[in-house]
Amino acid sequence: MELPEKLLKTVKQFSRLPGVGEKTALRQSLIMTKWSKEDLIAFSDAIKSLAELNHCKKCGMFCDDELCKICMDSNRSHSKTICVVESVTDCLAIERSGNFRGKFHILFGVLNPLLGIGPDELKLDHLIERVAEEQIEELILAVNPSVEGDATCAYIKQMLPENVRVDRIGFGIPMGGSLEFVDSLTITKALENRRHL
Repeated sequence: MELPEKLLKTVKQFSRLPGVGEKTALRQSLIMTKWSKEDLIAFSDAIKSLAELNHCKKCGMFCDDELCKICMDSNRSHSKTICVVESVTDCLAIERSGNFRGKFHILFGVLNPLLGIGPDELKLDHLIERVAEEQIEELILAVNPSVEGDATCAYIKQMLPENVRVDRIGFGIPMGGSLEFVDSLTITKALENRRHL
């Protein structure tokens, strides 16, 4: 059965989302046909407003103006610690934990020469300038454990002045995890990141 072009266009756009196949996209689109006209307009306006979303000129987080809410937070402006993360979702995860009250810097990836991602694409010069301008004393590298992540951390450490302390977050066994189900690389990282009791 041939569906109307308007519905097919909606299904096509939904199926561009990660993890959404054609069946799920069709199901979502059909559910939306039951919405009121006002709800559909509000939904489409929210999607359109994503095109006007800015990146914070300091840390890279999404924002409405020049600076994000984290960078505008007066309680954090005097912090001498920056937590460097790969993505916005990593930043949000650390924020949700409520255990870090410093500044953030989002790389939007890791070094990967095979994909053409070098220091310029990650704007690592901007990070180094920021460390100097804000007189940062400590950098926490919260980059995911991978060959590319390790290389990125090593490169950043090499670029920083010696007076800046550089730490990497610990990796290992998750809370409630069982050793028998954990892969060997995770166990290796857990043993490397052990601490004295």
